[in-house]
Amino acid sequence: MQKILVIGGSKGIGLEAVKIALEQGFAVRVMARKPEAVGLEHADLELVAGDATDAMAVSDALAGCEAVISAIGIPKSLPALARPTTVFSDATAVLIPAMKAAGITRLLAVTGFGAGESNAAMSTLERLGHKALLGRAYADKAVQEEMIKGSGLDWTIARPGILTNNARTGQYRVLSDPAEWRNGLISRADVGDFLIRALKEGSHIHDAPVLVR
Repeated sequence: MQKILVIGGSKGIGLEAVKIALEQGFAVRVMARKPEAVGLEHADLELVAGDATDAMAVSDALAGCEAVISAIGIPKSLPALARPTTVFSDATAVLIPAMKAAGITRLLAVTGFGAGESNAAMSTLERLGHKALLGRAYADKAVQEEMIKGSGLDWTIARPGILTNNARTGQYRVLSDPAEWRNGLISRADVGDFLIRALKEGSHIHDAPVLVR
């Protein structure tokens, strides 16, 4: 049974990935500041409290795992979004060397449409609104993406569009070709589905697709 570490698995996309991974027969360790928020009980689920920017905590959490899903986030409140942040790049700067030290090569990370070079696929209006609301967080996600791409790991970066809390459908588009990149809706559960499917199939390595319904 493959054991995976999900960083930021107590809510949102991370939690959806945890649920699907357990359904698919993976053993899952969740590392989060408040892992009790997961609200699940399962024989193959382990909850660990820890900060994703704490090198020792991350190293301990990686023990015995074969792959990592990084789904860390920040509060969606306007004050939190307005503040500069480096949490995405800080956590990645800790995670990459810790994975290498542990001999773990498979990393799946969630950023979003508008991060990195996908920003160029936005319309002018989309870009202005995105920058006003999410610009500070996505500036750091762009740094995070570059760090992951230069890591030498077997990475996949998922860039979902506008997130919803709709049910998992398994019916969504994985846009790897930059010519097809566009914004759109997708449920958090379907992003979780993509992550576990890519992990299970060993697909989308060194790929950063945009995900939309």
